[in-house]
Amino acid sequence: MILSNERKAIVTFGNKMLNAGLTTGSGGNLSLFNRQENLIAITPSGIEYPDLTPSDILVLEPGGKVVDGTNKPSSETGFHLALYRKRPEVCAVVHTHSTYATTFACLNREIPAVHYLVGFSGNKVPLAPYATFGTEALAKAVTSAIKDYNAVLLANHGLVAVGTTLGRAFNTAEEIELVARLCYQAETIGKPVILSDEEMERVIEKFADYGPGSGDKDAN
Repeated sequence: MILSNERKAIVTFGNKMLNAGLTTGSGGNLSLFNRQENLIAITPSGIEYPDLTPSDILVLEPGGKVVDGTNKPSSETGFHLALYRKRPEVCAVVHTHSTYATTFACLNREIPAVHYLVGFSGNKVPLAPYATFGTEALAKAVTSAIKDYNAVLLANHGLVAVGTTLGRAFNTAEEIELVARLCYQAETIGKPVILSDEEMERVIEKFADYGPGSGDKDAN
């Protein structure tokens, strides 16, 4: 089976995403780009994560042509492919509808550095303007807003996280959901104190060699 390891990893992390409460049902999507093979594995449209098997995962060329699989690719394939074109270091994309991050997206607000773990994204989580799901306009909005960050909010939609591996992208999505929740809770009490850009630069530098495998929990 083409990209068998990547397909298995997507099934594993799709279920992790569901179990962590980062999405529901078949919401959100994941992909992995094997740049050596120049092929991308991506979740299908409309199949719930507990029902996914590796054979359900589609394999695409970077231009979007399906080379293996019979299902319909994710409706958000467009921004996955666009992110891979824009960011040569990126090999994984995770899109979630996580509750607290999506709350900020629905407010059309960035997530500031209310906690140092926002460093998984950068010194904040930027916001992409609203565009209809599954459209070229959304792909353009995502790639324009993400710049060199590892996460971006999609206005009135959800969150996208990227990484050099699926583990890194998933970890970013998970940690940003925590930061979004902390920010929400802090704002119910008062005005959060935001860490400076200078402090976030130090944090991001320390994250570069944090933990085993630089914090990577990837199965890929």
